[in-house]
Amino acid sequence: MSERQPIITIDGPAGVGKSTVSRRIAAVTGFLYLDTGAMYRAVGLFLERNRIDLSDEEALPRVLAQLQLELLPPGDLVDGDVGVRLNGEDVSAALRTPEMAMVASKVSALAPVRAMLTARQRQYGQKGGIVAEGRDTGTVVFPQAEYKFFLDATAEIRAARRVEQLHRSGKQADYEEILKMTVVRDRNDRERTLAPLRPADDACCIDTGGVSLQEVVGKILTVVEGRLFRGEK
Repeated sequence: MSERQPIITIDGPAGVGKSTVSRRIAAVTGFLYLDTGAMYRAVGLFLERNRIDLSDEEALPRVLAQLQLELLPPGDLVDGDVGVRLNGEDVSAALRTPEMAMVASKVSALAPVRAMLTARQRQYGQKGGIVAEGRDTGTVVFPQAEYKFFLDATAEIRAARRVEQLHRSGKQADYEEILKMTVVRDRNDRERTLAPLRPADDACCIDTGGVSLQEVVGKILTVVEGRLFRGEK
């Protein structure tokens, strides 16, 4: 193994299975799971609740300085979502909606928000030993990560998975509406000027359409464990 503990980045668009895959990888490797998407959702919720004008470049940094954000371990280390405490309040349940996903996509394009959260995410990775999941963890947050992966699938497949996930949790969801939101979020994430969604040049790209969760996890572990045991970077 290299002197520094490795960092594994898993990026990709909404609904591609990053969270589930990342949790499984973290459970197998014993690394910390860093859900950067949850952090952006929490910031979005905070700004919405405080009715902040996102175009007010002077007010935004001042308001963000009042934000206290704490990630909470998932109840189920393999299949549970990471929790978030926002200024002392557990807002975990409020973050896991399609609407909050769209809000997160909007605030993630704001330079003050990205600067603040990128700095916090890098603090988590100072000692290595993390699985970082998001949109730009391999390209911007941890460009020197030893292991980079980019998951992808068609918008139709991802929308269908999201609808199924919501139904399993007892929530109503319309496929056409979720598909529309998925396409819009993809466009926002890929076309934004600041840290656009794209694979890192040295990332291993995996199409998750038509393959099982176990197969995706297996492909990633084959790469990670092979290098770990050989002491490669």
